[in-house]
Amino acid sequence: MKNLFVSEYYIPHIGGVELVLKNVAERLVKLGHNVSIVTSKLPNTLEYEEINGVKVYRVNVPQKGNRYWFTFFSVFKVWKLAKGVDLIHTTTWNAAFPAWVVAKLRRKRCVITVHEVNVPTWKYLEKNKLNVLFHKLYEKMVFLLPFDKYMAVSQYTRDCLINFFDIQDKKIEVIYNGIDYGLFDPAKANGLKIRKKVTLEDFFVYMTFGRPGFTKGVEYLIQAVPLISEKIPKSKLLLILADDPKERYEMILRMIKHLRVEDKIILLDPVPRKELPNYIAAADCIVVPSLSEGFGFTAAEACAMGKPVVATDVASLQEVVSGRYVLVEPRNSEAIAEGVEKVYKGEVEDKGKKIFTWDECVVEYLKLYQEVLEQ
Repeated sequence: MKNLFVSEYYIPHIGGVELVLKNVAERLVKLGHNVSIVTSKLPNTLEYEEINGVKVYRVNVPQKGNRYWFTFFSVFKVWKLAKGVDLIHTTTWNAAFPAWVVAKLRRKRCVITVHEVNVPTWKYLEKNKLNVLFHKLYEKMVFLLPFDKYMAVSQYTRDCLINFFDIQDKKIEVIYNGIDYGLFDPAKANGLKIRKKVTLEDFFVYMTFGRPGFTKGVEYLIQAVPLISEKIPKSKLLLILADDPKERYEMILRMIKHLRVEDKIILLDPVPRKELPNYIAAADCIVVPSLSEGFGFTAAEACAMGKPVVATDVASLQEVVSGRYVLVEPRNSEAIAEGVEKVYKGEVEDKGKKIFTWDECVVEYLKLYQEVLEQ
């Protein structure tokens, strides 16, 4: 099978979508399929290269707001490469339109992986009404495009597609993302090394990691730090945070300073992925304060490492968390603090482990591809 993926971002850009694409595309190549991807050209990347057998074509786009420019600048490259493919596979958000348009003009089948539906979270951005209106309209436009099939990364995402956009249930397939259990293996991780490196040997360490996007709820965890410090005096937050989006990152920094909790937080830049399990192993508890999640890699990877998790009781997180975990009310710093305290006191039961493998994910993708091509 010859597949063309279209996505505004791909590795080395950091994010959940990029992680999914990398794992799916490279596994398809190993199974003998021909896989190409059209994506944005980022600083210090080549216009064309092969990465583990995946043919990567990068489109030059203006660096400011490049994910939005990709919608228009990618059309010609997608058109050229789509000629000889069997199927076009795109993702939410900005790659959906060029992929669908080219597929229709080229008479190719086109499927989309829906990583998240934002309708339930727009209410949290009411202060910037113009920005919210634009994104609402764009989201609606994407889901008005009649794709041949929709891959939802959770039951929650599937329900959102049905309830908010009236997409037929028969056109949706739930395919969970996978976790690299070879990487996220507690037996291989060295948490003590990290504790010594950041001088946290004698502290109760609670941790979160990822991007400071508005749906991630990092500010509510920061607001919980004084409350946690009051209940657990010898505790620190290990915060591994990307600086994109920049305005959100700077807001988090201002909040830390305003609350005067600089000495209660160890703030680190994103670490190499191969090192991430060591940092998770160094923590006593992982906190996922999200307002919404399509899947929830932070929660799933923490659970794979056998760590207790405090997660908000929203969206897909109920489907993903397993082992020892506490679900708390979203946008509630007091609830987050109480959840962390429960972990500290050992008041968390083990509820069994859930497994999400990439091999199973790719098998389901291939079944769906075949179904679409036979229509």
